[in-house]
Amino acid sequence: QVQLVESGGGLVQPGGSLRLSCAASGITSSIYVMGWYRQAPGKQRELVARIWGGGSADYADSVKGRFTIFRDNAKKTVNLQMNSLKPLDTAVYYCSTTYLGTIYWGQGTQVTVSS
Repeated sequence: QVQLVESGGGLVQPGGSLRLSCAASGITSSIYVMGWYRQAPGKQRELVARIWGGGSADYADSVKGRFTIFRDNAKKTVNLQMNSLKPLDTAVYYCSTTYLGTIYWGQGTQVTVSS
């Protein structure tokens, strides 16, 4: 059974930084894509960033230049370094992976940017 466990959320002031981590288990072959999504209150879940096995990545326009996604294929982890955080980044952040054609989600971790 595939499981994704996130960590690293919390409360940070505007302009601050946080790093989110996600560890995948139950996967026995190469993961195709791993990513981070977020959902703010009253809004739909949206893509933040995703990264493929070869290391190529894409980002939402709203986070380009501030967030960096990186992965460790051997450890089956994906991380999201978030810098210059803004109040609009406040949301529940979800780790996701697509494995053998099925999308899996983590339980989510809250990120709150507030002074």
